[in-house]
Amino acid sequence: MEVVIVPDAAAGGELIAEAIAQLLQHKPAALLGVATGSTPLPIYQALTAKVRAGAVDASRARIAQLDEYVGLPADHPESYRSVLRREVLEPLGIGMEAFLGPDGAAEDVQAACEAYDAELAMAGGVDLQLLGIGTDGHIGFNEPCSSLASRTRIKTLTEQTRIDNARFFDGDITQVPHHVITQGIGTILEARHLVLLATGEGKADAVAATVEGPVAAVCPASALQLHRHATVVVDEAAASKLKLADYFRYTFANKPEWQGI
Repeated sequence: MEVVIVPDAAAGGELIAEAIAQLLQHKPAALLGVATGSTPLPIYQALTAKVRAGAVDASRARIAQLDEYVGLPADHPESYRSVLRREVLEPLGIGMEAFLGPDGAAEDVQAACEAYDAELAMAGGVDLQLLGIGTDGHIGFNEPCSSLASRTRIKTLTEQTRIDNARFFDGDITQVPHHVITQGIGTILEARHLVLLATGEGKADAVAATVEGPVAAVCPASALQLHRHATVVVDEAAASKLKLADYFRYTFANKPEWQGI
């Protein structure tokens, strides 16, 4: 696992956007796994700026969804499919025909989960998967004690998560679904490159547990230690609990430039 410490969220977004741009230059139809939420927005903004400047062509890229609400129609403005269309596909000039995601409105949710895993495999697998991290170490909606071998499946949202997400539903928690479909940790680990971005002091404990703690289901993100190519990008605040922070800074500053992240 490589840990890269950056000054702030904007610098992290630029670094990761450049890695995506380099991937698209040698593999224009790469399958990019994307996440929702505020953390990855600097990545999407930096990548959009590169596209608009003509520095990279993302039009042939394909986009794969990390998770989705259960029970919301695909065209609901707060379905994650709709959010990603607004925040990722449209700004990058990518059509919905290049989008892969689970059917959150399916009558047979389990079948939809299995179908999505199969769809990812048939598409050749995810080339680069973007991840955020929760304060408890969750990735996707894989909460603490999720199986490290788990596949795409249905998960029940905690009451606190529904309260937090009510702001996207006019403050009305009754509109927030109780369940989501999420890629499992085992599914996530099949991507060829995992890139986790974490910013803010509130993520410092989770980052330390992910990077320097044991691999344990109580911190789902710690499974990244098992991956052959995992990059954790953190700002100074999120890196504040890392015991090996100076080592991480030194190794990144002195690595061959051609390696990228």
